Amino acid sequence: MTKIPGPPPLDGLKRRIAQQRQAKGARDGAHFVRETFCLTRDEARAKAREWFDSFPKAAYWTEVESWRQLDGDRIEFTMRRLPTAD
Repeated sequence: MTKIPGPPPLDGLKRRIAQQRQAKGARDGAHFVRETFCLTRDEARAKAREWFDSFPKAAYWTEVESWRQLDGDRIEFTMRRLPTAD
């Protein structure tokens, strides 16, 4: 009876991906703080304003990195900024 091998282990691939991501982050020199929210449209606007008021774009490179509209007039979005202003 021939044994059929299962899928190959992915540990090596996962380590390689993690190493590449870490090396890319070191090259970029900018490690961003990201936070994702899922709020109603009005709450989303208020949260974005809060981030821009707390972390001014000129100093922290604050931005809405991505967003999408969900059912029920909810917005899922990710805010991004630098951890400190240099």
